[in-house]
Amino acid sequence: MHAQGRGAAAINAKEHGYDAVVYGYDTVSQVLRNPDLRVVDGELLDMANSNWRASPALFTFFHSMLFSNGADHTRFRKLFAGAFTPRRTAALEPGIRRIVATQLDELAKQGAGGSPVDFMPFAFKVPSDVLGELVGLPEEDRDWYRDRALAVHHALELGVGPDGAPGDAALELTAYFERLVALRRADPREDLISGIIQASDAEGGRLSEAELCANLIVLFNAGFLTTTHLIGNGLNLLFEHPEHLARLQAHPELTGQYVEEFLRIEPSIHFVARWAAEPTEVGGVPVPARGRVLVLFAAANRDPARFADPEVFDPTRPDLVPLSFSGGAHFCLGAALTRLEAGIVLPMLLERFPDIARAEPPGERLHLALRGYERLMVTV
Repeated sequence: MHAQGRGAAAINAKEHGYDAVVYGYDTVSQVLRNPDLRVVDGELLDMANSNWRASPALFTFFHSMLFSNGADHTRFRKLFAGAFTPRRTAALEPGIRRIVATQLDELAKQGAGGSPVDFMPFAFKVPSDVLGELVGLPEEDRDWYRDRALAVHHALELGVGPDGAPGDAALELTAYFERLVALRRADPREDLISGIIQASDAEGGRLSEAELCANLIVLFNAGFLTTTHLIGNGLNLLFEHPEHLARLQAHPELTGQYVEEFLRIEPSIHFVARWAAEPTEVGGVPVPARGRVLVLFAAANRDPARFADPEVFDPTRPDLVPLSFSGGAHFCLGAALTRLEAGIVLPMLLERFPDIARAEPPGERLHLALRGYERLMVTV
């Protein structure tokens, strides 16, 4: 890789398959808001003459709002945005508290007598149940969903192909949502799936069946996996900084500050990719039309030009605005819900288990892009 001088915000990385790798806070922010730097989509894959539609995992992702631009992205996002209005998000708080209390009871049972217990199933169960209730995913199906959700996301990893386990998981999830959509179309309920079906059908099928299922898969996966790893990463950071663990236990009103620092120093998503619709320049690095840009959230969040002593865990730092939820047209729809959930989980967890401690070093990180622990053993 070739840096562009001291203090550069981007580097040329053609030998690694990217015309630019962007890591400076301001430049990352600009890239995320630049409509000419698009998310990787079906149009780009078509230009490469790839047979991507034959891959179940790629077909799912590239028929969703996560990997679409322009009119398609607007069409998808507008239909789903109503699920995450501030009013609807705030109305979820009592349900979130009920779900957290139930799962804390289960954690207490598993950790009775000082037995070490894996915290990550708790961190998975809470957001998956919250989103499951919002979307309309039956409770009895949610545990089945976990391994498939992780497998299909693995298709997005650098150096990992979309076939095999990711493809099999995408087929299973698509078939699952096809059945669920058919059930809700015949018997609507007060859930997001029913509302989206009705809205799409009322406008002559704003979404095809394939688009509807793909967006439901991506919405549900993105909506709880990132929250799962925010909670797990956050608790482990508190274990690594016991003075902050004690401080947060004594002052739960500071939880919001801590969540923002968790998001900054250990974001659940470390990078995304963009491509240039026209020749452009990114952080002083020329990018040709169709050129690829790797955007490093994690590096931007530790940019010393933006955050003093960026490697230091400091929830009191001023103007704490991480880029962990992306920006521009693709700003995360569920950002407010993720913050709300983490802001409820941590105080309730620390109040219920004031002596919670890490029983052993955490397991390895799951992936490169989706950064969270597979296992985090604790005593409660």
